[in-house]
Order: sequence, then structure tokens, then C-alpha cells
Amino acid sequence: MTRWTPDPTFYPSPRDAAGAPAEKLAYVAAFDRSASRPDAIAVIDTDPGSTGYGRVVGWTDLPHVGDELHHFGWNACSSALCPTAPHPHVERRYLIVPGLRSSRIYVLDTKDDPRNPKLVKEISAQELAAKADYSRPHTVHCGPDGIYVSALGAGTGGDGPGGIAVLDHTTFDVRGRWEHDRGEQYLAYDFWWHLTRDVLVSSEWGTPAMIEDGVNPDLLLGREYGHRIHFWDLAKRTLVQTVDLGDEHQMTLELRPAHDPTKEYGFVGVVISVADLSASIWLWHRDGGEFAVTKIIYIPAEPADPAALPPALQPFGAVPPLVTDIDLSVDDRFLYVSCWGTGELKQYDVRDPFHPVETGSIRLGGVVGRVAHPSFPDEPLAGGPQMVEVSRDGRRVYVTNSLYGSWDDQFYPDGVGAWLAKVDVDPEAGGMALDPRFFPHGDEFRGLRVHQTRLQGGDASSDSYCFP
Repeated sequence: MTRWTPDPTFYPSPRDAAGAPAEKLAYVAAFDRSASRPDAIAVIDTDPGSTGYGRVVGWTDLPHVGDELHHFGWNACSSALCPTAPHPHVERRYLIVPGLRSSRIYVLDTKDDPRNPKLVKEISAQELAAKADYSRPHTVHCGPDGIYVSALGAGTGGDGPGGIAVLDHTTFDVRGRWEHDRGEQYLAYDFWWHLTRDVLVSSEWGTPAMIEDGVNPDLLLGREYGHRIHFWDLAKRTLVQTVDLGDEHQMTLELRPAHDPTKEYGFVGVVISVADLSASIWLWHRDGGEFAVTKIIYIPAEPADPAALPPALQPFGAVPPLVTDIDLSVDDRFLYVSCWGTGELKQYDVRDPFHPVETGSIRLGGVVGRVAHPSFPDEPLAGGPQMVEVSRDGRRVYVTNSLYGSWDDQFYPDGVGAWLAKVDVDPEAGGMALDPRFFPHGDEFRGLRVHQTRLQGGDASSDSYCFP
């Protein structure tokens, strides 16, 4: 896998990456909620000039059942061009695909047949536990010195602490636990970094026991899900600061730092406030020598007829937005926010990150709305915009509709279905419009639910840069 020249999909700066050619394929993690069939990676044609545009054109079944594929990532990316990268000639070739329930990690080779990735390695739950003492792997990031994988739980059982394991770039062997000193950090979820500042940021969801059977109302109302973010010394692997958003703000999930390495701020989404069912977006930033957080976006719950709500929401008479994913365009201009409960995708201009301006909104699905795609107006949709992926040039956004099996069942008890929509963006003025030609859904996904999308060549949440 070693190249003599850098991989052409690597870019030293986000400005260069924004000029990358458009992706031709998208990879989508699909899982079987019943755990009676294998999960799979579905491959979608994203080339508008192709006869297969907007259709599933490839498929790779995995060998086991019950994995619940969730987030996944590339083995290598633009961070390999950082001055600190010890392996600058790795290539973006392998998808690192964890099973959030099984704790297995699969390595799929996309090089020889990109439409049908080939399984080349499997890391067992036992190996992950033995070498890193972690389970339930979640987020994958290609770092300059290895592949980083966050995990929600300890190696055995359903409790914490969660943290980060590191895999070898070349062999994919588990090197071990990343943290040298975790301090008081216990809950885990997402992580990312400011590479040029030697800062890693991590967020909190809950332990496996807290999430695997669905949202636990006692834990939620008891304010026991995660509500903090942690700042680490990336080189020393030690926790240096924890910032608490306040325990009414339950579940601090996705982290999106500025891509420009000269900027030291980022965004984190909060799923729900137990005070009023709202969701929110916060900005982390330097305040003097310390990190601080500022709430910059407030999204209220929407009143609804209790009869139209699932049992979990009927006592409240409202639909919470449930911000479950956010994504930041590579030029740091637009932040995309998915409101899985109300079925809305929001676009904000965040050039002034302290004062975002909403520039676009699209509705699809939703707990009550069930808004149909314009190309299939007679098919009410369940689920809502959930995982968001933005192309490197910022012109296309892809959204899938499943959150997490047991949570899907609570909020969409009549079935969440499966769909992937594409949104076209004006990268200058802002604004969004659904692509009427692109809407793989239903039987195209062979009865599996779809969670996350990765774009061939990289996307807005896959790469890190060390040059402005």
C-alpha cells in the first residue's frame, strides 16, 4: 500500500481540498435491525453523467450478523501530509468499518473494485478488548501517525470508561489505548482535533448499558447522559481541561473543528435539553489561555397533537428537534445541522462563528411531518435527515435517515425505513434544494437501514489539514 508519491486525494490545505474533483461513488453503512442477516456497505453512483446515477450500484455483505454498522472512515487522508506524519506515502484505499454492537472492526479494500469493496481483515472484539480494553467502537479518524477509533465502553461488560484506541496504519493491528492519563473522563462518543495546536477534543454520549436498549427516560430526566467536552494534549495524550455545558444539555455528540488549521474553534451539537426539549449548537473557542463554550444556536421543540406522537413523546405534546449530527463545509463557511425529530436539515452561514445566520432549510420525514421527497410525493417518509456528509467542494450534501436501531424504534415505532437524499448547495450565496434525480430508498437497500455516508476521495468530515 506504500506509494512513491502522495495519494492524489490528499491535499495540504482545506483551500486546495475545496477544489477537488467531484466524487463518483458514495459508500453507505447499512445494518439489519433484526440481526438475522449480515450488515453491508452499499455503494451509490454519484456521477450525474452516469446511467446509474442515484442508484445502488455495488454491495458488500459482511460475514457476521448483529454488527450494527454505524460510523466508519478512511484508513488515510490529508493528515498524512502534515509535517509530523511518519507515513506520508500511505494511500486512501481502505474503509475502516466498526460494528457498534458487536465491537468487531472490518477493513475493506476499495482499490481494485471500488463498487464492490473486498473484506481483507477483521479485528475481533476480543482483540480490541485485550489490546486496548475498549468495546463498541464508534468514530474513525485517519491521523498522521495512526488510525484513531473512539469507543463507548470498556473492554468487557456494558460500562465505561470509553476512550480511543489506535490502529497501525499499515497492518491495522490494534496498538493499544491512546490515553496516557484520562483524568476524570468516563463517558465517550466523538472526537477530533486541532493538529497544529496539539489539541484533541472529545465528547460524551453514554456507556453501552445507557444506550443499547434505547433512550432511558430515568437517565435522561436524571441528567445522567453526557454533557461535557474534553480537551486533551494530543502529543502527551493527557486530559488537560473539561468544560461542562450544564446538565440540562443532554448528549453532546458530534464535534466539528474549523478546517483551517490557523483557527482554533469548533462546533458541538447537543441532542436535547431536558428543560424544554430544545436542541442547541455550541462553539468552543479560546478565552485567554483556557477553552470556553458559547451557545450560538437554539432550536425549539415544535408543538404537536399527542395522538400523533410515539408513546415516549406523548406526555410532552411536542416534537424535539433532536440534533443528532452536524457537519462543517471544508471552507468553514456553512454548518449543516440535522434535526432528526422534526425532519429538518438546516444550513447556517458561520463565517462569524459567534453569530451564525440561517441560510437554508429542507424538510424530509419527521416524527409528525412525514414529509415526502418531491420525486415520490405519495410516499410519506419516516426518519429524518440524520447523518450529514458534505462534499469537499461544498456543492453537495448527502443525508441518511437512521440514527441507531433501538432509538429508531422508540421515535419511529411504525418503522423508520431506509433512504438517502442528496441536496444541491449554492456555495456562494447559500441555500439548498433537493436533487429530484437522487433518492435511493426502500427496497434498493434490501431491507437494511442506512446510517452514514462516506464519499470516494474524501469529504468534509474525513480529512484534517496542517496548512492554511
